[in-house]
Amino acid sequence: MKMGLVGYAGSGKSTVFEWLTGEKPDPAKVQQGQTAMADVPDERLATIAAIIKPKKTTYTKVAVLDTPGLMADERKDNARRLGILRESNGIVVVVDGFSRSDFAEQVRKFREELLFADLEIVGNRVTKLEAILKKRARPAKEIEIDEAEMALMKRIVATLESGQPASTLGLPAEEEKILRSFQLLTLKPEIVFVNRGDSGFNDPLPADLLALASTAIQAPVKLEMELAALGDEDRLVFMADLGIAKFKRGETIRSLFYGVGREVFFTVGEDECRTWSIPKGCEAVEAAGCIHKDLSEKFVRANVISYADYVACGYSEKEAKARGLNRTEGKTYIVKDADIMHILASS
Repeated sequence: MKMGLVGYAGSGKSTVFEWLTGEKPDPAKVQQGQTAMADVPDERLATIAAIIKPKKTTYTKVAVLDTPGLMADERKDNARRLGILRESNGIVVVVDGFSRSDFAEQVRKFREELLFADLEIVGNRVTKLEAILKKRARPAKEIEIDEAEMALMKRIVATLESGQPASTLGLPAEEEKILRSFQLLTLKPEIVFVNRGDSGFNDPLPADLLALASTAIQAPVKLEMELAALGDEDRLVFMADLGIAKFKRGETIRSLFYGVGREVFFTVGEDECRTWSIPKGCEAVEAAGCIHKDLSEKFVRANVISYADYVACGYSEKEAKARGLNRTEGKTYIVKDADIMHILASS
């Protein structure tokens, strides 16, 4: 899974990239974008590992893509810069919260950029379809498919021109499939992140921002990085003085991960305890494929313990089985977040 960081130049976006991934931005990769990985922390798995003491503990990762900063007065080039985001699964809008207070206005302006960028893509497709549809000496089925796509594209154009994202159309699966290759930005999940300075980070986010982005989050990114570089004793003193109970990096990564519709399931054992990334609503057979393709193709059943049951049984699979809480599930079982699963496959 890949999350794309985007924001106007000066928003501290690349500092957020370093904070999340621990990798310094490379000036040579500014124009094409830079990707680095970040573990998705999970206190539930950490607790399990502390009890089981496996040889290895592995957390699922999220790829973070840093993109070129947008220019305030250069909309045409901004569309090109935003194009780098099309390969991402979700968008993280970085808002300047250290030198500006107009958070909602920054988000509105950014969303206008997305509309403009998508309108350019869809408008170009409409022009091509118009030329294609003039060629009538083709099989009727091909013409029917192109006409259906044209109707869809015109609906999207009308929606974008009205100032609404394509996501407001609530497109059915068959229409989303038609659009998949275009990777429309206004169809992607969006999370707003306010990059705070060394003050105001404990204040509630303003109501006008939350009206636009109810899941918006904030953290004092540069301040946390500076504190992390201190020795343990000095860090604790400064954190107490500043009113910082804990760093928000891990919480932020989890918010990004879950904010784009992802969940995890666990595999636990003496060799390894691990989280596996799955889309919300994932079936057991699809989850099995996350571990290995063969497990999906040769799937027989899944032994499942819910996380709550696992905790209630003292983190013991043996006790869960004794209480009848280790269930057998088939291919179509919808995996729940933090399920403990063992996949059985045919040889």
